[in-house]
Amino acid sequence: MDTTRIDQPGSAGALLRDARVRSGLSLRGLARRAGTSHATIIAYETGSKVPGFDTLCRLLDACGYGLDIRLSKRIRERDGIDRGDELLDVLRLAAAFPVRRPGNRIDHPAFPG
Repeated sequence: MDTTRIDQPGSAGALLRDARVRSGLSLRGLARRAGTSHATIIAYETGSKVPGFDTLCRLLDACGYGLDIRLSKRIRERDGIDRGDELLDVLRLAAAFPVRRPGNRIDHPAFPG
């Protein structure tokens, strides 16, 4: 699954460039389809300008692509969970389990394949 996070610097331009290249369009070809200049497309792709959301959607549409958005819950320390302490607890728990059983023998039947 190809994903690009649009909340990172320059990623809207990278997303646009990827869509343009995949669609086989030149800078001028995309500019004609989208009703803008190729200099503007270059500015977006290089990150010197950042397109607004509506503009980005319009440009991607001109490439024959759409933008699918999904929300994903982020757990942060401000949610009352210290992620560093949680990770340490998990690592301590994992260290309590042996990596290998003595003799590498399984004491229960194997699942049928």
